[in-house]
Amino acid sequence: MSGSPLLPAPRGSIVWLSTDPQAPSFRHRLAPVLPGVEGLGWRNELRVLPERLYGWRIWQLRQVLRASSAVVLHKLRLEPWEMRLLQHLQPRSMFDVDDAIWLRQPKYIGHERPASPRRRRNFEAACRLSRLVTVGNAELARHATAGGARVEIVPTPVDAAAYPAQRSGSASGATLAWVGLPHNLAYLAPLRPVLARLAQRHPQLKLRVISSDWPDWDDVPIEKVRWSADGETAAIASADIGLMPLSDDPFARGKCAFKLLQYMAAGLPCVASPVGANCEVVVPGQTGWLASTPAEWEHALDALVQQPTQRQAMGTAGRQRVLTHYDRPLLTGRMVRLVDRLATGQFDRPAKPRAR
Repeated sequence: MSGSPLLPAPRGSIVWLSTDPQAPSFRHRLAPVLPGVEGLGWRNELRVLPERLYGWRIWQLRQVLRASSAVVLHKLRLEPWEMRLLQHLQPRSMFDVDDAIWLRQPKYIGHERPASPRRRRNFEAACRLSRLVTVGNAELARHATAGGARVEIVPTPVDAAAYPAQRSGSASGATLAWVGLPHNLAYLAPLRPVLARLAQRHPQLKLRVISSDWPDWDDVPIEKVRWSADGETAAIASADIGLMPLSDDPFARGKCAFKLLQYMAAGLPCVASPVGANCEVVVPGQTGWLASTPAEWEHALDALVQQPTQRQAMGTAGRQRVLTHYDRPLLTGRMVRLVDRLATGQFDRPAKPRAR
């Protein structure tokens, strides 16, 4: 029919397994990949796996897996024997990880939770038995390659087009933004004395917390913004400076700096802890600052509040860095190509074992 787009011939199916497709990691890393995979002729089958029902949760999918061309695992902590069963049903598997899932998150800054041999064993089995492992940063890649896995680093992308190219910001230049889940507010708490001193020097300063819970501080003005998928972008874009404090521990080193990418896409200069992927994302002096001590945090934030020209220059440089390295079309396209290569057997040869 004249003028109708030509659709690619059907090639088979890709099975996507996740315990929570609404989780931020799936929404930002994998959900945008599905349309691109369909555009190449593959049919997507998204299946939600229960947390438990060990063994049965894989066996009940045996027909779907056998009929598929590949399977993508989203941060699953399968038991090693479950992973072997899955590989028997569909050997072309990809394991995608954007967190240190072999660890348990500390309850508070400085807290060390006991190592979990079971989590580590499950993580290593998934890496070892998958044809391909995709990770969000170099720290995760280091752990995934320890057992000889074939690893590709694909940072979690941000949709720069969702943010205005020319940001507005506040009139005062003193709206600091932090976005995140409630359990990550612990990373913000050590900054309270710094922010309290800054609030005394700059009466217009406020901390905009975009979440579903907020700090109960009486010495720092807190603007409470309830997180929503629709409102998050505007709340970030109308701020002036983005914050990403972290503790320097193994769990935090596995994080993928997605907050920073959101701030930078919105044209905000950033101040962040020099931990994990933060060091890969921030270019000190160009897109923001890395701060280790309270004094460094205070100096960086004080300078940015007082210098609108520096805020503008760093925000512009940050957005450009996102467009060239972390934008969704760029990284999603790369992930689509990896899935296509997996499904067509281009990763069927085992990765070379690492020298010991």
